[in-house]
Amino acid sequence: QVQLRESGGGLVQAGGSLRLSCLGSGRAVSNYGMGWFRQAPGKEREFVAAISWLSGPSYYADSVRGRFTISRDDVKNTVYLQMNSLKPDDTAVYYCAADRGPGSRDPKAYDYWGQGTQVTVSS
Repeated sequence: QVQLRESGGGLVQAGGSLRLSCLGSGRAVSNYGMGWFRQAPGKEREFVAAISWLSGPSYYADSVRGRFTISRDDVKNTVYLQMNSLKPDDTAVYYCAADRGPGSRDPKAYDYWGQGTQVTVSS
């Protein structure tokens, strides 16, 4: 199985950028569809972005399309989420997840999860 660890979260002003990283260990992330999800206080976990294995198609939630980009570096065993033009509504704990399938918008499809990294966007 793969273990996932997120990093790169922090406090940023509205309009700013952050890049989240998800480092895999134990197994190559190239074997998995990879996704990013987020959960704000009092809300359900929601889909943000996903990328299929072998750098296949990527897809995004409507709320982040055009601002966020998911990518993977299989040599570094890492998946990234570049977040630009951040808004206060983007404030949440961001989670990386691995799917033994091609990736999905449904969190139930994912088999492995990281611990999360906090992103806070101030207005």
